[in-house]
Amino acid sequence: MLEVIPFSTTMRAITQSFGGKMADSKEKKTEPSQVQLSSNEPLHAENKRKKIARIPPAVIKRLSLYARVLLDLEMSNVLTISSKDLAQRLGITSAQVRKDLAYFGQFGIPGVGYDVSDLRANLKRILGTDREVQAILIGVGNLGAALMAYGGFLRHGVRIVKAFDADTSKVGMQRGGVLIYHIDELERQLEHQPIDIAILTVPSEAAQPVTDRLVKAGIIGILNFVPTRLTVPPDVHVHYVDLAIEIESLCYYLR
Repeated sequence: MLEVIPFSTTMRAITQSFGGKMADSKEKKTEPSQVQLSSNEPLHAENKRKKIARIPPAVIKRLSLYARVLLDLEMSNVLTISSKDLAQRLGITSAQVRKDLAYFGQFGIPGVGYDVSDLRANLKRILGTDREVQAILIGVGNLGAALMAYGGFLRHGVRIVKAFDADTSKVGMQRGGVLIYHIDELERQLEHQPIDIAILTVPSEAAQPVTDRLVKAGIIGILNFVPTRLTVPPDVHVHYVDLAIEIESLCYYLR
């Protein structure tokens, strides 16, 4: 399943300043089918169940934004929030908020609103960030090294546990406490430790060959920073972060 994710939405781990308005995405008009997710299930099992439920991707993106707002409220000791107030903070409608949450069950009390801590805990469970997600990074160039050094991933439940590069001079070094292995060690290291997500920051010509190896090794989640489209099986999820496209889009509004 291929999906282009806006940089401001996907990489909240790089900067926390992208919490502004998010326009409603066009979605197929269907009645939300609730899906109950057990916190004891493996992350991959939850991903498969989400796919079966056919929840619109835009809904999943907005859940992350809701969770971010709720975290800010929780840190400010706010106990409850209405769907109207939550919607206003994100520039959407209260009906959209209620519809999004209805995919996953019943939340809140009519006339009272949502318990901030309880709703945030439920959203973390739904998103799979109530557990530590294991990630690897491939390509320790300037961007890759910056991502390794940034500690914000862990605050959102994602830990980069290993990195890989073809440059032998980098092998054995650490960035942000993460050990760098040679790319030839990829399959062997993946055998020793289950990995949920692979982050690609490799040269364009290496992106597809590396992806093929990841897929063969059983990786089903890829965050691709490389400006090239990847060919993957239907059950592999690829999210794209294209910085050049984001800059070009911004330039349009500066004319």
